[in-house]
Amino acid sequence: MTWLALTDHEDRRLSLRGLGSDKKATPLLEDDPRSLLTRGTILFETRLSADGKPQVLFGYKSTHPSHRSLTFQAIPGGGLAMVQVQDQAITHAAIQHKEAGRTDVVRITYSWDTAANWGRLTLEKPEETHVTTVPIHDPRPLSLDDIRDLMLGRTGQTFAPDMIFAACSDQIEPIGPMPTLLPETPLATPYGYRPASLLQRGDTVVTQAAGVVPVLHRLSRMVPARGSFAPVRLRAPYFGLQQDIIVAPDQRVLLDGPEVEYLFNQEAVLVPARHLVNGFAALTEPCGPTISYTQLLLPAHETMLAAGTAVESLYIGRIRRNAPHLASSLLHHLDRSTLPEHGRPAHQVLRWYDAIHLARQRAA
Repeated sequence: MTWLALTDHEDRRLSLRGLGSDKKATPLLEDDPRSLLTRGTILFETRLSADGKPQVLFGYKSTHPSHRSLTFQAIPGGGLAMVQVQDQAITHAAIQHKEAGRTDVVRITYSWDTAANWGRLTLEKPEETHVTTVPIHDPRPLSLDDIRDLMLGRTGQTFAPDMIFAACSDQIEPIGPMPTLLPETPLATPYGYRPASLLQRGDTVVTQAAGVVPVLHRLSRMVPARGSFAPVRLRAPYFGLQQDIIVAPDQRVLLDGPEVEYLFNQEAVLVPARHLVNGFAALTEPCGPTISYTQLLLPAHETMLAAGTAVESLYIGRIRRNAPHLASSLLHHLDRSTLPEHGRPAHQVLRWYDAIHLARQRAA
């Protein structure tokens, strides 16, 4: 998979050879306005306002040389609608955001394969595991002109203030569980610390509470380094770290201590790294347009030791029971019989307000 374009409120870029470390030696799409991307993905993150007012979040409209448009619009009730127009052909879909309350960040993934007459619109909340997907019938390919209008804002583009970023890939991007550690993250094994990228199925790691356990799989993915993928640096000696590590905002860190017991009546809790950012113990890490993450899948969602601190391994819930969800995920190529079933997370996962309260208590 290769990311071709990335846009946010500060920068817009497009490369036919791919962005950042994803760059290829030759162009993936001919530099011709009529070149067609018949298979690909538009991924973006946005805030859905709690007031439910309809508004166009992202899209473009062009009337020359023909009527062409692709728009994504927030609709009342916390949902989102997509409409694609190419001359007389119209493709549309709508998806509902369940339990819409405060202004939530959601990730929208629109993927299409015109040769297979297949499309999919997906809504996810970065901090949750629930995935909502609707099929799209008769999706239309995007021309290079369409992509430039949509991603570079040449003519008739809408990129609402609630938008965080948008990216375009030439492949069907996976949905569901995602890796959250940098490949060079040192993980404890019976033979000392080893980079996460060197660990494979059959190796073993030292966990925080379950001793030595086998690695079932290691998963990796290249993603746009924006929004809920923008890296966070956790600094030593905070969190018991022996050295700094860089993680995705959704990487959960195990925290314990008297504050945890007093506030939550738990020996330890899991806190997403995004809620630990405070300007000194955890910082937003500058990065290029893309970043590669990796993660280990363990039998019972054990917490691993990364450079001295306990971090969550990949949590996949009971995805093996859901064939369509499994087929759409990063685990699609794995034998279902080799996948574990994870019930509840091994520790309580703090919501954003509890995590921020705990961070303030610890900083006091």
